[in-house]
Amino acid sequence: MFDVRVQLGAVLNIDAVDRLLPSDGPVRLWVTGVRLVANRPPQDEWIWVEGIRLFPSGHHGPRTQILVRASKLPPKGSVR
Repeated sequence: MFDVRVQLGAVLNIDAVDRLLPSDGPVRLWVTGVRLVANRPPQDEWIWVEGIRLFPSGHHGPRTQILVRASKLPPKGSVR
C-alpha cells in the first residue's frame, strides 16, 4: 500500500507517463479532491486526482479528474 497524502490546494505537475491514457501530455493541476481506486492490484494502484487545470499562461482551465499512478505522486510532506 502506498502512503500518499496530497494536500488540497496543492499544485501538482503530472507527467504524461504517470497518467492512465494520457491524450494531451503533462498536466499542471490545482488539487481540489483525491480518491483511491480500490479495485486495482496492489502493484498497480491508482489515485483519482480532481482539480482545476492550470495552463502555462497562468489561466485556469476546466475542472478535471486525472487517474494517476500512486507511486508517482509526491511523498507525504512534499509537493512537486
